Amino acid sequence: MHISLTPELESRVKAKVESGLYNNASEVIREALRFMETHEEWINEIKLARLREQLQIGVDQLDRGQGIKIESKKGLDRLFDAVRGDL
Repeated sequence: MHISLTPELESRVKAKVESGLYNNASEVIREALRFMETHEEWINEIKLARLREQLQIGVDQLDRGQGIKIESKKGLDRLFDAVRGDL
């Protein structure tokens, strides 16, 4: 496999190799890809935690009787339209 890098990225890869931390450019790229995967996992965990928090807020509101009863698809569409308007 061959990849193309911008001059700036190529310089950064060369600097990592020259620092002695890596033996070659392939090691730098492999490490960067591993870091990217770990970063994506962290982001997904954060998003999932936020979703759980929001779900718990909704459940708590329902438990306090603060829910909204939706009786039709049209009513649900109106609710979603209102939520989109708040974004």
